[in-house]
Amino acid sequence: MALNEDFYYSEDHEWINSTPDAAVGSTVRIGITDVAAERLGEVVFADLPQVGDEITVGETCGEIESTKSVSDLYAPVSGTVTAVNDAIDGNFEIINNDPYGEGWLFEVEVSEVGPLLSASEYAEQNGL
Repeated sequence: MALNEDFYYSEDHEWINSTPDAAVGSTVRIGITDVAAERLGEVVFADLPQVGDEITVGETCGEIESTKSVSDLYAPVSGTVTAVNDAIDGNFEIINNDPYGEGWLFEVEVSEVGPLLSASEYAEQNGL
């Protein structure tokens, strides 16, 4: 499994494309990790927050449904959703095929950052 060394990761298998220090006051992209995508199997639906929604660190902000199960998405940051990836609507396989690129889920203007792991810390925690 590949990790993007420039991203930071939550214990719940979400990523942000920023360092925690730089995230507050900026807009970050959020997605799920390869680990989550592999465990889920083929993604068939994503229930994501909408533009303008407020999300809070550690709270459920959506769901990913696969052929195996339904998994909650937990917010790695607090803030306001500014964009949702329309490219995945009806093309959910993008989440499995490119979770760190075209399979991103939504963007948030960040007001607070939760506990995040570097790529090496996340890899160690997950036996990668």
